[in-house]
Amino acid sequence: MNPTKVFIVLIFIPLWFMFSTCQPSGDLLLPPSGLMVDLLTQPENAAITSKRPEFGWIVQSEDDSTMQSAYQVMVASDSQKIANDQGNIWNSGKMSSQKSVNVQYEGNPLEYGKYYWWKVKIWDQQGRESKYSKPQKFYVDEAEEERDWPEESRWLRQPDSTWVLEDRHTIRYHDIAPLSVTKNQEDHHFITFEKAAFGTLRLKLDPSQATADSLVIHLGEKKTESKQQVDRKPGGSIVYKRQKLGVTPGKKEYQLKLPRAYSHYPNSQVLASHMPEVTSFRFAEIENYKGKLQTDDIRRKTLFYKFDDSQARFSSSNAQLDSIWDLCKHTLKATPFLGIYLDGVRERMPYEADAFIQQVSHYCVDREYAIGRYSWEFLLFNPAWPTEWHLHMPLMAWHDYMQTGNSENLSKYYDDLKAKTLLPLAREDGLISTRTGKVDEELLNSVHFEGNNFRDIVDWPQGVPANEEAEEASFGSKRIAGETDRFVFSDYNAVVNAFHYRNLVLMERIASVLNKDEEKAFFKNRAEQVKQSFNQAFLDKERGVYTDGIEPDHASLHANMFPVAFGLAPEEYYDNILELIKSKGMACSPYGAYYLLQAIYELGAPDYAISLITNETDRGWLNMLRTGATITTEAWDLKYKNNMTWNHAWGASPAYHIARNIMGIQPLDPTFRKIQIKPQPGNLQHASIKTPTIRGSVKVSFEKSKQGFNMDFSIPANTIARVILPEPGIKEFKVMLDGEKIETLRKDGRMVLEDVSSGEHQVTIE
Repeated sequence: MNPTKVFIVLIFIPLWFMFSTCQPSGDLLLPPSGLMVDLLTQPENAAITSKRPEFGWIVQSEDDSTMQSAYQVMVASDSQKIANDQGNIWNSGKMSSQKSVNVQYEGNPLEYGKYYWWKVKIWDQQGRESKYSKPQKFYVDEAEEERDWPEESRWLRQPDSTWVLEDRHTIRYHDIAPLSVTKNQEDHHFITFEKAAFGTLRLKLDPSQATADSLVIHLGEKKTESKQQVDRKPGGSIVYKRQKLGVTPGKKEYQLKLPRAYSHYPNSQVLASHMPEVTSFRFAEIENYKGKLQTDDIRRKTLFYKFDDSQARFSSSNAQLDSIWDLCKHTLKATPFLGIYLDGVRERMPYEADAFIQQVSHYCVDREYAIGRYSWEFLLFNPAWPTEWHLHMPLMAWHDYMQTGNSENLSKYYDDLKAKTLLPLAREDGLISTRTGKVDEELLNSVHFEGNNFRDIVDWPQGVPANEEAEEASFGSKRIAGETDRFVFSDYNAVVNAFHYRNLVLMERIASVLNKDEEKAFFKNRAEQVKQSFNQAFLDKERGVYTDGIEPDHASLHANMFPVAFGLAPEEYYDNILELIKSKGMACSPYGAYYLLQAIYELGAPDYAISLITNETDRGWLNMLRTGATITTEAWDLKYKNNMTWNHAWGASPAYHIARNIMGIQPLDPTFRKIQIKPQPGNLQHASIKTPTIRGSVKVSFEKSKQGFNMDFSIPANTIARVILPEPGIKEFKVMLDGEKIETLRKDGRMVLEDVSSGEHQVTIE
């Protein structure tokens, strides 16, 4: 080889190596993923009504500690231009910002009736530049019809004739195969699907094998115990339907046409006219067909709102808890089938309390936010009658903001949310009452309520209070005490005022977000006043527990769990309150159980919480499974509510408590910009979870042993975390983070790691 060439090569190699290692590289900074437009992850299946939509994405990296330092967004009028990096509609240029959620479009207003494509790339704190994300398609349009209420979502057709909803993911049918098909008799088939869901039946038949002009079809959520049959008399509002399906010579494919479902309830939701009707069922029977049906011949045409099963998973050392998680996750997938949070098949009607529990639980299993927002917008203007249901509205609005970081609706509906706190019902010391003549037309108009049945509920069914004769309860309950633990209703109700206090606290936070300083100060002062008045009026300091009202001395479960859940109870009374709560068991409905469990975790009793979730009595989630339900039920059992449904999402709160309390994953800042991980393992030996945030998935797994505690966790790029560790139960120990010994802070007796960077970590107490 020429010596000169050898010299050049020997010089070039180290120079090339030095140059390549010194320059920023995009190899470890992955393109953004999880794109969304106006909170929709599939905006091509919707109509975006804003001409200035907002974009969001997930920052990805193979590195730890990745923080976005800048972004560049492109919007194009067709797929070819966006592929060629031509942002002919808008090119943001390089914008120095860590913002990856709610990035507003700043080009000329988009035009209705058109498709657009967009993509984004980012730079990290080291100046490394990613490649562009995969382009995402979205559609901008608005229906011309007038709205029945502000923000109502209408159906419209895209240019390709596809029907879509405005600002929501469009509900779609999915073909689900059965688990099994058995032939019970000569012309009789029994069909089993894995789980119940809302749909209708599709069949492939040989018409020559029919023994009559019509097949008889039975659909239901429950089967008989004695033989393989759909239960014709399942009880309550558990679904059973009988339909005929005409058979035509030469025709092989059929779809069962169900009659339209209508309800007399004022806010009941119905399917669009272009959509086949559905009902909830898990089992089906087909009569009058002598041929042999296979699983490939049968499909349930199942209606779902968008749901990504891969977004969440959970497993633990407690198989019963795992089965309850699965029950709740499927519930949260199956029940929003009309594109809004509903109370079940009987009414198909949104209710505030039902929707709130569904909302916060849904956040734990899917990266989906549009349906929660749409539901609370609807309920703001279409409320139900109970006092506490109105008082759920600031709760729904605040949780929406904490998940999305989007304050537009807080600003738009600030006065409506303020009205929902029911401030005009207050007396001089700040406590409120619906029974002292202050519920007038002006107040009802301010909360958009039409009717004359505005009253307190506490829980449902209400049953008979402790100070009345024990007779058969009304409102569909067979149980004398109902689900209120014999709560004594009086002019000033502890539960209503606990909700009122929580509303004041949240309105102070909402006013702060909106920079309403005077309003913030007002709500802060009023909350402090109500807290003091509440504890003077309802706290029996001799017993150390709360009473139902000012005059009654009855101390119900509800009068104690709500003050704890909402931060009213002084810690010096925690032991007394916990003792009372434990003595009551599950003396509340599946609705009340959400707040009961929240109170138990606040009281620091995680062992008891898990034992209550997994209790094997007829008042728990295992009883739902034992009776055959695959979606959470409206009540614990038919004996407690004789018109109960088997498809009621207010029973899905264990999904929330597993993610937020057992595994301890909470947002400290809006959009999970800062995440808290505070596991409360209780008696679990090990557990593992993946749960979504708008910024990406959080993963936590822990294992306990006699030697200590080990936890692996992963938080998304562009976030930081506070990690609060459980007490080790041993006198001498050391804490290791990623293999290095560290010193920890102390907070409420627990060890705290502050500002842990994004990425994968391991912490060990040994």
